[in-house]
Amino acid sequence: MYRSRRLDDIQPFHVMELLRRARELEAQGRDIIHMEVGEPDFPTPAPIVEAAQAFIGRGDVHYTPGLGLPALREAIARFYQDRFGADVSPERIVITAGASGALMLALAATTEPGDEWLLPDPGYPSNRHLVRAFEGVARALPVDAGSRYQPTPAQVDAAWHARTRGLMVASPSNPTGTLLDLAELGALHRSTHAHGGVLLVDEIYQGLSYGVEACAALADPALNAADDVFVVNSFSKYFGMTGWRLGWLVVPQGYARNIERLAQHFFISPSTPAQHAALAAFAPATLDILEARRHTFAERRNALLPALRALGFCIATEPQGAFYIYADISQLADDSEAFARRLIEEAGVAATPGLDFGHHRPRQHLRIAYTTRRERLLEAVDRMQRLQRGA
Repeated sequence: MYRSRRLDDIQPFHVMELLRRARELEAQGRDIIHMEVGEPDFPTPAPIVEAAQAFIGRGDVHYTPGLGLPALREAIARFYQDRFGADVSPERIVITAGASGALMLALAATTEPGDEWLLPDPGYPSNRHLVRAFEGVARALPVDAGSRYQPTPAQVDAAWHARTRGLMVASPSNPTGTLLDLAELGALHRSTHAHGGVLLVDEIYQGLSYGVEACAALADPALNAADDVFVVNSFSKYFGMTGWRLGWLVVPQGYARNIERLAQHFFISPSTPAQHAALAAFAPATLDILEARRHTFAERRNALLPALRALGFCIATEPQGAFYIYADISQLADDSEAFARRLIEEAGVAATPGLDFGHHRPRQHLRIAYTTRRERLLEAVDRMQRLQRGA
């Protein structure tokens, strides 16, 4: 059977294999504590569900415009203004089939065959595969705790060459939970702009920050007005709508028509029920629920960090956002993949080895998600401690 060469370059998502094994063990009656998948454990907020039910109950479920519901684009624009003081025109906002759909549109619109994108390593694994899917080349920028796992302008300048198309960054980051502030984003943009490239900012964990204010790239007037900056966001993480598969892309002024042609052919339109549900995401009652959940995530983080360190995990850079801890396991094991297998098989604890996130020291790192209840997280620590002692 014929298959394209690009399929040979697309690697499996190892965390999903780990989840599959966890489900197998659960089917055998084992109790597994899930700290592997980046999905909030809270249900979708009730006002969002009620809005969806009311819309579906009317039975008038048809396509929307390819760029999304005008009312939802306007609601997102108001959110940028109210939350971040950023003046973003609704005409620049494209509603998409999840953040993955937004990334696909941005890459399809900007990438020629052979173009290189600079991506932090470690980073979200799908990014490099989406670049490959559009015949681009993902080039890794190794980052570590010294730069809080974020690239620097000097690093970007040193890596840039004639075929480089742009730089992709994430704030907050997956798997490290680190943030870029406006000054750092501005400096990175000055570097990409000087080279005639594109800056793509992934903000899908925006709003989930601890001890620092949530930051939006478009709150910087220079980034907001730039013609070479794209911003990806999502209703999945902060808004708790993972399964609804809804996100958005903010494009430069005047660019939306170009994106619309792609969106119409890729997706026709985003999910109509999900869009009507998302109209309730910005209601005060919903935002109160979401802020309470953010505080719960902070409590989990604050409990888990010292407990993991006490076990011998090295966490040189504390996460300030998302819901992940990227821990160095060198003092505990030589290979994070083997260590993760041992954790799930012997302790009933599922966590993600660094192999999913790139090639820069992956076997020394484990990603631990605090997306389950605090008492379960501490039970996981207790199980790991017993495993260390051989109990």
